[in-house]
Amino acid sequence: MSETPTILIVDDVPANVGVLFDFLSSNGFEVLVARNGESALQIIETARPHLILLDIMMPGIDGFETCRRIKANKTTNEIPVIFMTALTDIVDKVKGFKLGAVDYVTKPFHQEEVLARVSTHLKIHYLQTELQDKNKELQEKEAALQKANKELADLVSQDGLTQIANRRRFDEYLQLQWAQMLRVNYPLTLMMCDVDFFKNYNDEYGHQAGDECLKQIATALTQCVKRSVDLVARYGGEEFALILPNTNQEGAMRIAEMIHQAIAQRQITHKKSKIANFITLSIGISSVIPTTENNPHLLISVADKALYRAKEQGRNQTVFQTFEIPPPL
Repeated sequence: MSETPTILIVDDVPANVGVLFDFLSSNGFEVLVARNGESALQIIETARPHLILLDIMMPGIDGFETCRRIKANKTTNEIPVIFMTALTDIVDKVKGFKLGAVDYVTKPFHQEEVLARVSTHLKIHYLQTELQDKNKELQEKEAALQKANKELADLVSQDGLTQIANRRRFDEYLQLQWAQMLRVNYPLTLMMCDVDFFKNYNDEYGHQAGDECLKQIATALTQCVKRSVDLVARYGGEEFALILPNTNQEGAMRIAEMIHQAIAQRQITHKKSKIANFITLSIGISSVIPTTENNPHLLISVADKALYRAKEQGRNQTVFQTFEIPPPL
């Protein structure tokens, strides 16, 4: 230990105190003295000794009750307590250990034994404290590492502009959900969204305004899906994609209508649009129960065709296209 260990002696017999005080002081310890349990508790609160030598038989609150109060206090319960007693009954010793004492020394004292027990328990307490500090430090480092790993994973899977999933995360998640829906024989729905006349918007308002527009759209899309399994991703440029596991055509069309309403409510001015005075979206949807005869790439292709049809038919609308496996070449 780097600092001088402080020992608190709690005993109402001056002769016992004098012997211990002189002996422990001569062996390099700083020694404090209390004549009863009440004053001991007061000293402990302010001085925080490293170890307590506590007599059992004292006026007022006895050593057992003093020990109980020390151990009940979160700020002092780690301080080692060694009972000093002339009692030899095993019941008293067991009671002391149950209250949290670490050891006993029996009166009359053998100085070398007292020194050995005090030194041993101080060393144990020091090592325990050091271990707790190390464990706390390791836990803090582990938490920091986990946070850094999460931030790194977010950077890898998150679109830097909109803070939603990026294309890489989209591809991974589509494969994952395809495999899961294949196992349980549930439908997997894909929704492709494109901002209508976005090039005209950028040309008119500038790229910074365009970026802000994409952020607002990403927020609106995210607010329209309620389940944790649904994924909103930026597919590329002004295109967005939604992966909707265990969602049928009817459910997907409801979400699409919510998206149209959410975008309309934002009223993002777009005077260069050829169909409205505000930003609008075209949406293409397809849905399939995965089998080993089809694959996620075909689902993307069909949803893309639905999006193309939505644009061809006037934009600002949703088209659902039935998933069909193309005939073999």
